[in-house]
Amino acid sequence: MTWSLIARDRDTGALGIAVASRFFACGSLVPHVGPSAAFATQAFVNPVWGTEGLRRLEAGEAATQVLADLVARDAGAAQRQAHLMDADGRGAVHTGGECIDWAGHLMGDGFSIAGNMLAGPQVLDETARVYLESSALAFPERLLAAMMAGEAAGGDKRGRQAAGLRIHHGQDHPWLDLRADDHGDPLAELSRLLRVARERYLHVARIMPTADRFSGDPDRSETDARIARAEAARIAAGQPSASFATDP
Repeated sequence: MTWSLIARDRDTGALGIAVASRFFACGSLVPHVGPSAAFATQAFVNPVWGTEGLRRLEAGEAATQVLADLVARDAGAAQRQAHLMDADGRGAVHTGGECIDWAGHLMGDGFSIAGNMLAGPQVLDETARVYLESSALAFPERLLAAMMAGEAAGGDKRGRQAAGLRIHHGQDHPWLDLRADDHGDPLAELSRLLRVARERYLHVARIMPTADRFSGDPDRSETDARIARAEAARIAAGQPSASFATDP
């Protein structure tokens, strides 16, 4: 199952994984992201590769060393696929010989893409092309635009069902973590959820506590004012809210 994109944003240092698949809730098992490293485990997924692998990457181990050890220990490694990025930006990838065609990977400066059960190599090629050509977009939109290009090129050859987007800004907790677990157009649903997040959630995320600022910013007056200004601008532009939330 699955193809995924790992990338680090040069401007902000943010680290993210976007994933899509004809497999239920792929966003719950495939992406593992931390403050400085990321690990995507897929195909006949072994989630322990992700949890152990990320922990070791965050402890400073090199991507190639971590992945080689996981492959060597796993009797099912021929059915697994994984790619990862360590704290120094170095990547590693494993596509087992029993992964279902089309299966492969593509790595570039600051990003890595891997997939299996795909319509063909053009899925990864288009994902990479649009990622590279979309540097003017904000990082979350850039990741989704790249994945949507891969989907337009054929995506998972079995169809569509789920997608996920997880981004960290140097913390153990995610800055953004969106999932569409069972949807006819899951990447489009993630795009809607991202628009909802920009209406309020990401304004609040700016003042949330961090490891270095344990209390964050308890004074939310400026954040509330920023949210109000953004809402007024959206209404003035004739743009309805993207949210399905209801009022009392």
